[in-house]
Amino acid sequence: MIGSKSFLARTLNKQQRFGSMVQSSTRGFAGGGAKKPAIDPNCTDFDLVLVGGPNCGALTKYIQQNPRAANLKIAVVSKDAVWVQPQSYFGILQSHIKALKMETGTLSAMIDTWSKIESGCEVTKLDPNANKLSLSNGKEFSYKALVLGAGFDHSAEYIEGLSEFDRGHDENNVFVHQLDQKTRLERNFYNGFMHQSGDYLNYSPAVPYKGEGTDFYTLYYESLLRSDKLIGASAAGSKVQYWSPNKFIYAFPYANEIAMEECHKRGVEVNLGWELLKVRQDAHTKVATFKNVDSGETIERDFVGANINPPSKQ
Repeated sequence: MIGSKSFLARTLNKQQRFGSMVQSSTRGFAGGGAKKPAIDPNCTDFDLVLVGGPNCGALTKYIQQNPRAANLKIAVVSKDAVWVQPQSYFGILQSHIKALKMETGTLSAMIDTWSKIESGCEVTKLDPNANKLSLSNGKEFSYKALVLGAGFDHSAEYIEGLSEFDRGHDENNVFVHQLDQKTRLERNFYNGFMHQSGDYLNYSPAVPYKGEGTDFYTLYYESLLRSDKLIGASAAGSKVQYWSPNKFIYAFPYANEIAMEECHKRGVEVNLGWELLKVRQDAHTKVATFKNVDSGETIERDFVGANINPPSKQ
């Protein structure tokens, strides 16, 4: 949080703010009480500005529920109006829940309109000395307190050649685990069914990254491959590989121990401490280049398909 730390504490009453924030709004769940009028669309001077994604939206709603915040002028700035929920992947793939659940609700559905909602734009300039910020849509907001939830910039562009594979995904059997839109769901599902021969790569970037933990499809792909081998649909020598510059699959030790044990039992090749630098297509062969994070050594590996989560930058 940037700005006057005492401002919110004074407004929400430091001794009671945590308890009072869980109270329902004055309207109540049954719709009782007068609805507050929408904020003036021309307002640019705020008590509190929150910049970020769904967490900032939820925090805004949380504050709005507190009667002590009823007179605060609040603004929420977000690049997107809805967000992908990676934890819904498998439920949707297996048709247990509808694809609609892949996305969160909109900001406008989450936040009462007596606060300002400014979506579809980003902060281009921040002046903490003057308590001001500039937006990509040309507007300038001033504030008494500011919350920044910067999030991650998550793009295939951060691995050389990966964006080209992403554009030709229907032909090359390479899935980019970029959490930007729910249309990627069906592509990932069918990715695992196209593994007749050769090796399949599953790559996680250096932590922290977007989709951390939800990108470990190694055991899922291995189970599909094992079934195909039983009916002769895949070559006996085909296998799944897991690569990561991290020294673990999961940061949580117990989960990591279980995942490593399963990979060992199923014959999955695990390569930790290797960063994926680039991917390319050589005639009919796909090639990945990796660098050892300790020694700097680089190696190349052929592959037939991949699930690649590109790096996330702050």
